[in-house]
Amino acid sequence: MPNDCSEDRQGCLKGVRYHLAAKPYRHTAKASTGFEWPGFEEDQTDSYSSQYFTSKRDDWQSWISIGSAATMNLHELGPAKGSRKRRKRIGRGPGSGHGKTSGKGHKGLLARSGGRSRQAGGFEGGQMSLIRRVPKHGFTNVFRKEYSIVNLKSLGDMIVSGTITPQALVDVGLVKRKSLPIKILGNGDLTKAIVVQAHKFSKSAEAKIRAAGGRVEVIPGV
Repeated sequence: MPNDCSEDRQGCLKGVRYHLAAKPYRHTAKASTGFEWPGFEEDQTDSYSSQYFTSKRDDWQSWISIGSAATMNLHELGPAKGSRKRRKRIGRGPGSGHGKTSGKGHKGLLARSGGRSRQAGGFEGGQMSLIRRVPKHGFTNVFRKEYSIVNLKSLGDMIVSGTITPQALVDVGLVKRKSLPIKILGNGDLTKAIVVQAHKFSKSAEAKIRAAGGRVEVIPGV
């Protein structure tokens, strides 16, 4: 069968160009045919670029994409990068990277069960450990009562009128911790008669206050 375009191929190509240019969906037709005419792509891009590549819908979609980039969506919320880390799963096969020896290496104390607790407990390889070498004496009384200590020498230097109360001792700076009870000790001499209120007095402090003509008042409840 003779080919109609064999004699005048240029004229046939011109007719095909005009036919495809008149079609509104020439991109779909071109994709379905599966072939491309030589020289047609350049002319098509130059002649109809504004008709087929820009439209109101394209402008609207580009505006939507720009607007969504400036906002935050619910599916974009999540923890900060690096703030959440997966648990290290050991003994789950060689593919995990922590199989076989489970990250403990081969043999030795630290590869054994409870090895690190023995090392932290003072184990020194069999020799006498430090905690067993040092001498030990005394004990710590867990029922001890702690006091804020004030000596008679400090009370004699105070310039106050009337009774010396715990609040007065706090105001002049002799007592730092208000939560502790106050105990008066007999270090120093007292030359003036004063009235002192405290939670506890030593025997020497009480005797010196009374000898100077003063008086002690014990605050109960301690």
